[in-house]
Amino acid sequence: MNLARRTFLRGAVAGVGIAGLSASAHAQPAFHGPRQQAILREPARQSVVVAFDVIAENRAELTDLLRAITDRARLLVAGGAPAALGITAPPSDSGVLGPEVPRGDLGVVLGVGASLFDDRFGLAARKPAKLKPMPAFPDDALDEKQCHGDLSLVLTAEHADTVLHALRDLARATRGGMQVRWKLTGFSSPARPDGAPRNLLGFKDGTVNPAESEMDRLVWTPDGGSYQVIRLIRMLVEFWDRVSLPEQENMIGRRRDTGAPLDGARETDVPRFGDDPVGTVIPLTSHIRLANPRTEDTDGSRLLRRGFNYDRGVDANGNLDMGLIFTCYQRDLEAQFETVQKRLDGEPLTDYISPFGGGYFYALPGVTGTDDYYGRASLAL
Repeated sequence: MNLARRTFLRGAVAGVGIAGLSASAHAQPAFHGPRQQAILREPARQSVVVAFDVIAENRAELTDLLRAITDRARLLVAGGAPAALGITAPPSDSGVLGPEVPRGDLGVVLGVGASLFDDRFGLAARKPAKLKPMPAFPDDALDEKQCHGDLSLVLTAEHADTVLHALRDLARATRGGMQVRWKLTGFSSPARPDGAPRNLLGFKDGTVNPAESEMDRLVWTPDGGSYQVIRLIRMLVEFWDRVSLPEQENMIGRRRDTGAPLDGARETDVPRFGDDPVGTVIPLTSHIRLANPRTEDTDGSRLLRRGFNYDRGVDANGNLDMGLIFTCYQRDLEAQFETVQKRLDGEPLTDYISPFGGGYFYALPGVTGTDDYYGRASLAL
């Protein structure tokens, strides 16, 4: 490895990583724990989802990289005033957020992709048992440049400048260790008028998620991690907006205004599929009926869903380029996400959406204390 690049990477850990933001003791528990608690965080207003290729050249450099990510994430979550490094040194912080970084606003989730476990770092034996590359599903239009990655990073906060400040800070601290493969900025709408936020099809998204008491059974792996799916899904909104409201509601299975199932009155009402076996009220092909049939046999395939809207302007043909950054977490990719995906194959909604990117990752167990870092135990680094 080039000596200058090696020095830069080590400097990111030993210099900026330690002499950066002044972490307060009372803020650190928001970051430390056996699991990455930001996974449970309700969708914040702003987000960025990024996949990286690791360019560290050996296992020691990979360890340095994960230490650097941990050090910066810990300090960014804790907040506080950036350290003064002297008039001859570059500032320890970009200054985007002013003289102090807000405390407790930032959520960080780090994942590892299957490609990290190739022969570069000798980690094949440490690959999580269920982790694999994301396949192409029917009706996908995947762009390889916007798929997969060695690492995934999801940053969330209430304000866009907080998210972009964190990404910039992490990019500086890890320069020479990883580089961006693909990136997409998202947002979550406020409740209108209440309940779950709406996606860009106009429907409430994320109404039903596992209860806290079900997390160990459905979300967390025994070591405290979780399998993460990221799907970048373009919504063909110009076509969708020409569809009648009843047809839209039949495709989703819910009322657009209230979010209630078509056989209910409130968003939180449980659809009574058993009382409607032929789909007279809620069509058998509706999204909610296929995604979660609410039977004993399909109960174990439920997911913890976290979705963010995105808007990338217009494409080369002048069409609006907007849609959904769908993320979900589970114990088993095949038994949960892929099982749900197979049930959704060919649903009417596929005429109005086009998945184009994303990947499978393993959200590592949490960082348990100031001496711990991402991957130390699970990757034996």
